Amino acid sequence: MNRSRRFPLVAGSAIALLMGGCVVSGSDEQTAAADSAAAAQAAQLPAPVTMPAMPDSAAMALPQTPVSDMRLEVDLAARKLYAYKGSARVATHSVAVGSKEWPTKTGEWKVTQVVFNPEWTPPDETWAEEREPREPGDPKNPLGRIQLVYDPPRSIHGTNAPASIGTAVSHGSIRVTNAVGLKVAKQLLESAGVGKDSAWYRDASQNRSVKQIVDLPGGVPIRVF
Repeated sequence: MNRSRRFPLVAGSAIALLMGGCVVSGSDEQTAAADSAAAAQAAQLPAPVTMPAMPDSAAMALPQTPVSDMRLEVDLAARKLYAYKGSARVATHSVAVGSKEWPTKTGEWKVTQVVFNPEWTPPDETWAEEREPREPGDPKNPLGRIQLVYDPPRSIHGTNAPASIGTAVSHGSIRVTNAVGLKVAKQLLESAGVGKDSAWYRDASQNRSVKQIVDLPGGVPIRVF
């Protein structure tokens, strides 16, 4: 009797162990299947996209205004205008300067604008109280055909009185002959990166009643001493 009772117990235990082993084996198969499915899904995903590196702030900086390699100097005592490129003097021109009553102001500035065929408006000064405005191209226009503006209303300009060049007779401005003024103006435009073609200059020369203004980006240094 005892032996027969123990046999079912042992048999039952063995069956339980076998069933348990089957359960564990099934779980492993399910895990493996899930891993395979995940791997297959990952293989189907698109490859990661590599974003290009963003340029630094220096690379994104806006282009700078070209720095002029030209500069002007005016020696009031010598009554001369000197043009330099770098450290080399490339031209010397005679000028008229301010009188003792109306001396030319000394200092350092930048020529920021060139006016071809300028108009003349009498300044608010006693010497100009009875003067009349003059249109571009007017033979009586004291600015002549060109004006290089550096410290408004002060400027280097042409003249309708070329015989005054080399003297101290102006009301503070610096005079040059019209030919010299036009030559220097072209050099300034080219140095500042805003040069014009020959057709443009020819048109400005022929149409003297038409005012033409050209700004100089960054300006061209000038020293008056």
